[in-house]
Amino acid sequence: MLAGLRLHNIALIESLELDFEPGFTVLTGETGAGKSLLLDALDAVLGGLQGTAAARLVRGGEPRAGIEARFTLSDGVIDWLQQQQLAWDADDDDGSDALVVSREWRRQDERLSSRFRINGVAVNRQQVLGLRPLLIDLTVQGQTQQLARPGQQRRWLDRLGAAPLATALAEVRVTWLQWREASALLDQARQQADQWQEQLEERQALLAELEAAALNDGDELKQLSAEQDRLVHGVRLHEGLAQLIGRLQDGADQAPSAMDHLLACCHELQQMQLLDPSLQSLSGQCLDLESGLRDLIRELESYGAVLDSDPARLSELQDRLALLKRLERRHGLDLAGLCRLTDALRDQLTEGGAEAALDQLLADETKARLERDAANHRLTQLREQAASDLEQSLLNHLRPMGLANVRFQVAITACDPSEIGADAVNFLFSANPGQLLAPLAEVASGGEMSRFLLALKTCLAGVDGSSSLLFDEIDSGVSGRVSGAMADLLRTMASRRQVFCVTHQPLVAAAADHHFRVSKTVVDGQTRSRVSQLRDTQARQQELAELAGGDLGEARAYAASLLDQRAA
Repeated sequence: MLAGLRLHNIALIESLELDFEPGFTVLTGETGAGKSLLLDALDAVLGGLQGTAAARLVRGGEPRAGIEARFTLSDGVIDWLQQQQLAWDADDDDGSDALVVSREWRRQDERLSSRFRINGVAVNRQQVLGLRPLLIDLTVQGQTQQLARPGQQRRWLDRLGAAPLATALAEVRVTWLQWREASALLDQARQQADQWQEQLEERQALLAELEAAALNDGDELKQLSAEQDRLVHGVRLHEGLAQLIGRLQDGADQAPSAMDHLLACCHELQQMQLLDPSLQSLSGQCLDLESGLRDLIRELESYGAVLDSDPARLSELQDRLALLKRLERRHGLDLAGLCRLTDALRDQLTEGGAEAALDQLLADETKARLERDAANHRLTQLREQAASDLEQSLLNHLRPMGLANVRFQVAITACDPSEIGADAVNFLFSANPGQLLAPLAEVASGGEMSRFLLALKTCLAGVDGSSSLLFDEIDSGVSGRVSGAMADLLRTMASRRQVFCVTHQPLVAAAADHHFRVSKTVVDGQTRSRVSQLRDTQARQQELAELAGGDLGEARAYAASLLDQRAA
């Protein structure tokens, strides 16, 4: 709930701090005193009122202004804070978790800028707007126009469907995206098939060229390059090999070979071992060296056997390397890519290959479309159930508000599928006998629209209880009897949600749990707005009497009776 509001240099308010409690709160006062200013402030601090509208909130001539709203936390808000990696602190007064959202304006060189913070951490406006639905549901004058906006009626119906409908809507989005991807691939393949026929001869020639090159191994270039290096340096490699074998096995310049020296060492160690058995391990190591040297000589001899310096083979290798590099440059692919291209062309040009690929894509699109349509059908069924519940609930709320003959229907008609389903939702309304059902925005009067919106918000409060409800003169233009019924609805909502209402109706004000009065004063030629909480019965009677108007004595008696009825 909204626990507190602090304003500094906002419009007619120099400094103000208010604390709020659960239940039903009203704000009353004379026209122009600034009642709606408090709702405007909440709207602004939670991401609304940009540009010139926000600039008008800042008190003229002041370099700085600010709004701070303090909320107690719900599970949904805590989840949101965790997702955003934002911390929250315990309230110092009662130890409960608290959330503080603030917005500060600064004026510099005639330029006005603002900054948002959540629990002292700077955030952007989009983050605040994401948090806003979890904190307040603000209904201001003129908001009944929302009822006529495309998609708004469907969004309200979906909210009434609660978690099952939200799950179905998420499934619809997933299946829609999967179908759209499959459809796009199919369209692309069909376009490519048309282009393929036009380029058939060109691709056949390309395949013939690649097959003539016998491209089978993506590493062939590396292997050929290594073999070429051996052939080019064959003479030098033979010379080195002869020198190595000579020094290791045959000896050089009448000197004994390494093998001769090693054999002599082994013989000497064996003789010494007869005199000192502890030399047995060293003798064994020497024999291992002799065995390893023989293995090395055999491998060198094997290498010499395969070492080739054939000039004809070298020329053949160089021609092959030139061909492969020329193909790479011409087609802009490495050898591995050319091999893959060859395989792809073979598949595509094989009779039935392209058709098989197209058939598979068509099957994928059909499967995805059927899954999309099935998800849409499940969503439609849930919307129809939510529509039936809404129709009954709304009629129950509307009839006591002076609409005894009202009829209401949620029309759900098919439309082109999208990520929000395949349903068009339209609220149909008739307030009078003999009047045909027609779109709500076309036939409902302003007062009827206000009552409808209040009834709708009451229905929503039953399934979406995560935020405070704020109404700005929702009861404007209705009679006393109707305003009494609206007061009953507001009190009903306040049993589940924190409810605020700016009102001129004494019946509505009398029904509140908490009452704030907004007034204007002039000090030193400057107009100021003042907000005071009416805590005692006498103060509330005086305010209700002023709202009722007429003879002062009668108005006071009427006000007293209203408070007595509420207490009863």
